[in-house]
Amino acid sequence: MTTTPDPDRTDPGPATGPRPDAAGPAAPHGSRTGSAGNPSPAGPDPATAAGQPARTGVWFIGARGSVATTAVTGGAALAAGMHPPTGMVTEMPPFADCGLPPLDGLVFGGHDTNTCPLPKRAEALAAGGVLPHGLPAALRAELAAADAAIRPGGPQRGDTRTDEELITAFAADMTAFTREHGLARTVVVNVASTEPAPAPGADRLPPSSLYAAAALRAGCPYVNFTPSTGLHHPRLARAAAASGLPWAGRDGKTGQTLLRSVLAPMFLQRALEVRAWSGSNVLGGGDGAALAEPAAAAAKNAGKARALTDTLGSAPEGETHIDDVPAMGDWKTAWDHVAFDGFLGTRMFLQTIWQGCDSALAAPLVLDLARLTAAAHAAGTTGPVPGLGFYFKDPDEGPPGLTEQWHALLALAERLRGDA
Repeated sequence: MTTTPDPDRTDPGPATGPRPDAAGPAAPHGSRTGSAGNPSPAGPDPATAAGQPARTGVWFIGARGSVATTAVTGGAALAAGMHPPTGMVTEMPPFADCGLPPLDGLVFGGHDTNTCPLPKRAEALAAGGVLPHGLPAALRAELAAADAAIRPGGPQRGDTRTDEELITAFAADMTAFTREHGLARTVVVNVASTEPAPAPGADRLPPSSLYAAAALRAGCPYVNFTPSTGLHHPRLARAAAASGLPWAGRDGKTGQTLLRSVLAPMFLQRALEVRAWSGSNVLGGGDGAALAEPAAAAAKNAGKARALTDTLGSAPEGETHIDDVPAMGDWKTAWDHVAFDGFLGTRMFLQTIWQGCDSALAAPLVLDLARLTAAAHAAGTTGPVPGLGFYFKDPDEGPPGLTEQWHALLALAERLRGDA
């Protein structure tokens, strides 16, 4: 089956044909990997002309979607001093002098099956209230430069390439981007629409895993901001372990689940028994359309439920529903209804409403993750980056509680400061 690319966070549909068995040659464990996927010894980053430090690439999967467009526009606006870094954790004092790539040293590119140019996408987001009016016009040159670095994604409808051919093509695009721009490294960040979990025994890798395999082959650190499979596919385990690369994921914690991760410990620490926790999401845009598919919604809801289970120790009764309402555009409303018992079994309830724009919530976190993962790579970190669980519903590493995750992130900042 193939899917039609959505106009928001583009998610290519599954491929057809024989599968590859591995992601291809990888760097030895513990090495730093250069732009062509060749191991290079740990040490200072390369420098560009005139002694300036090399810049860092951010390669988005779903590069013309709302999150990527907001991140590119926001990164350019912050670099130009046009707006304060609201929502960016890495711009807070604890992260100073940690060797993070500067915002004006980030270079953007990516893959997408959508052909709508970034300047036009940014204008549409400004019309919908996601971006400030006038900002896309002021940053048209920066948006056009990023758009020129976007390459066709896949597999698209009718694409007959095998998994191996797709991985090779995607990796070549990532490597060429790193070389052409003289980058110290490129971090691949998946912000494509949620895909269904792969069927057991499926012959083909899901699209997110094709891009993850390409990142490994190109020697690029990898971040999965979506619930999609990505590096978690068992066929990629050996290549990931041998790559010598850092990675982080999965499923960014931005809105409803962020609130749940704050509230759930309150019930646990006050010995209040949660009897049921139900939720509902109403959203539009490309995410709403993608999550209207039951299998994609199930993958998304699994992360939301896991956040509660990890904190409370068991899954409370209740479900979370996702409804596509196109008229809402890029905005979302999320309700939660919590039934809990107090002293002597007194039954009580808590209801919350979260209204916001996922793209505006996600974009600063995506920039944070790209910078932190790049710094971890420069420091020689391999495997899941300790401390980045703070950003995810289903983290690869670290404690489940938000407070504990925050302290782990601060510990990462200290380690990076020591290596800077």
